[in-house]
Amino acid sequence: MKWVERLARFMAILGGAVLIALIIIVTISVIGRGLNTFGHSAFITNWSQAASDAFLATGVGPILGDFELVEMGVAFAVFAFLPVCQYFGMHATVDVFTTMLGPCANRWIAAVWEIALTAIIILITARLFAGLQNKYAYGETTFLLQMPVWWSYAASFAAAVVASIVALYCAIMRLAEAITGATYLPTPMGADH
Repeated sequence: MKWVERLARFMAILGGAVLIALIIIVTISVIGRGLNTFGHSAFITNWSQAASDAFLATGVGPILGDFELVEMGVAFAVFAFLPVCQYFGMHATVDVFTTMLGPCANRWIAAVWEIALTAIIILITARLFAGLQNKYAYGETTFLLQMPVWWSYAASFAAAVVASIVALYCAIMRLAEAITGATYLPTPMGADH
């Protein structure tokens, strides 16, 4: 089904956009922190205290709560990339012994592991939902930005639901591949299923 692939790709693009935003935030914050340190340095203050005061009066410095934003954004991005990784079968694998087996055995091994990974993803999604409910009920906020923590859980949960849907689809398709010998999902580059 093409919609599953499109959904997985959309989540990957969304995760990538969040990571790009985080890179920009961190870059600006590091530059601001460096400029603030420079404004307080002996080099500037010895040269001219007035110049130092004027420089620091601009408010240059790190972005407040940058690490909180990174924490929240990376948590979402991890779950956003999971569906595309699952759909294209690009999880890290160690196939030292399975390369000696035939295609039929490898299809069954892939199906079993796909089912196991799907169960794990669904379990993680359920636990994220429990965490979301907990954070929402207690109204916990981040330390500096005072943002509700449940926002991060909600974003990660939404991405995990998509990951669960894609994983369930992939498990069904890998099982169908094992039973019929046909290929329904893309195989990773270099894999001989």
